[in-house]
Amino acid sequence: MKELLIKRKSKFIQYLFACFLFMVDHFVEMGLFALIFGAIEKGDIDNYKRVVIITIVFVIYAPINYLVSRLLRIRYMRDTILDVRKQAFDKIINMPFKQYSQKSKEVYISNLINDVNNFENKFFITLLNYIVNIGMFVVSLVFLFVFDLKLAAGMLLFSVVLYLLASLFTKKTTALEQEISNKSEAFTTDLSNTFNGLEILKLNNIEDKFLKKSVVSINRLERRKYIASVFSHMQKDVIYTMAFVVSISVLIYLGYRLQDGMDIGRATFIYILASSISTYLIRAFPLWNQIKASMSIYDKIAKPEETTINIGMGTKSFKFDDKIELLGVSFAFDKKEIIKDASFTIEKGKKYLIKGVSGAGKTTLMNLMAMIHDDFEGKIIVDGEDYRDISEKSFHDKVAFIYQDVFLFEDTIRNNITLYKDISDEQIDYAIKVSGLEPILEEKEDGIHERLTENGKNLSGGQRQRISIARAIAKDSEILFIDEGTSSLNEELGREIEKTFLELKSTVIAISHRYYEGVTENYDYVIELKNGEVCKFPAKDYFEEVITC
Repeated sequence: MKELLIKRKSKFIQYLFACFLFMVDHFVEMGLFALIFGAIEKGDIDNYKRVVIITIVFVIYAPINYLVSRLLRIRYMRDTILDVRKQAFDKIINMPFKQYSQKSKEVYISNLINDVNNFENKFFITLLNYIVNIGMFVVSLVFLFVFDLKLAAGMLLFSVVLYLLASLFTKKTTALEQEISNKSEAFTTDLSNTFNGLEILKLNNIEDKFLKKSVVSINRLERRKYIASVFSHMQKDVIYTMAFVVSISVLIYLGYRLQDGMDIGRATFIYILASSISTYLIRAFPLWNQIKASMSIYDKIAKPEETTINIGMGTKSFKFDDKIELLGVSFAFDKKEIIKDASFTIEKGKKYLIKGVSGAGKTTLMNLMAMIHDDFEGKIIVDGEDYRDISEKSFHDKVAFIYQDVFLFEDTIRNNITLYKDISDEQIDYAIKVSGLEPILEEKEDGIHERLTENGKNLSGGQRQRISIARAIAKDSEILFIDEGTSSLNEELGREIEKTFLELKSTVIAISHRYYEGVTENYDYVIELKNGEVCKFPAKDYFEEVITC
């Protein structure tokens, strides 16, 4: 948090100066009250007129002072909140995929929207009020020491007692804010699930059940907010009661001093100072608890989390010049062993087809090689380097994926192919041609610059799949992972694209249930999964049924 606040030192200084302007305003106001009471006591009309003129000047000055202060604060707050949003987004984007997938995407949306908005709405207002109140407390106490040493010492002792009392509330305040954040995540997730499955809900007439579920989530969230609000006001009430008792005590004390000859103007100023100290503390200590709670929310949304993920967290670059070796690799899910002691080699430039019955673990095996799963036994080594020592980012720079489920951005077809990278027109044209996209683009009014709706809903499944294929080919990656890449295409186009995969210079690792006679046999190797066992065969021997696992 400290690094965040002082990242822009000059603007932070301006922010503190803006807080100081509030203090100046307040103490001038206190002085005016003392001057007015003093002028009334003296009965000097000329002196009273001077005080009135000073008051009028202050009335003109006050709104200007407020405007300047607000402008200085807003600029700093805007830039700092932007930093928080960037940090929160970077934290999510730079997570290893395995770590990211441990939570629902709605949780991250809640962090980026609900938690950041909560932080923005509470933290800076709280910080401003805290700085102002603590600053005015310190200055008031200094003035009080000058005017009345005994009373100042008593107020200092009272401050220590209030501090100890407020400390008792800190842990509970922080816990309540975190509970609100967690309930917001749960509510966002429930709401997203409802909307994503709205078609199914309507077709089965179960909207009311999910409505009740949403109402329960809302009630839980609002109940946490209510409890937090009650607890916050309880803090203030307890401290306020103590401060009220002290203010009455100060008033009684000053009554005795007036009898000893103290003038009304001086007594008024001292009383305002002493009562203000109580007021500042009433405000400051609950504010400090709120700041601590906001800081915990900031840490949650912006600070990297501790993780047990050990794949993709390395620092070495991915280099694939020779081979990838799986050595005694086993993988289990929910205690069910899916891959058993697999050992085989992937050679650079070769084409591999993964075969097996549905549920055999084909996608799991591919994901192991694609650096998605990390909790496996054994080793995966690329050119002598362990997968666990390689950075996920460098790996993803060198590989491309084609999945059966395609995600498309609400953007142009071109940007969905290039994924916003600088790819040459020649490479894009080649990808469009071999993926069978040319006839589709010819039908579009804006061609490759045609804008897609959400997740490409204005395209058919086959058209969306072709964009996915073009995207992977345009990347010109070293390894191409394909999971049922031609399943949405007709027989003729699927055959042609399968030929294209086999002609690429990339290493191809594919899963496919389809068999294209005269094409599928041209894979170099078949990797077959059967009852967890993994066998690797030359493709021609496998398809001629010379050998099996």
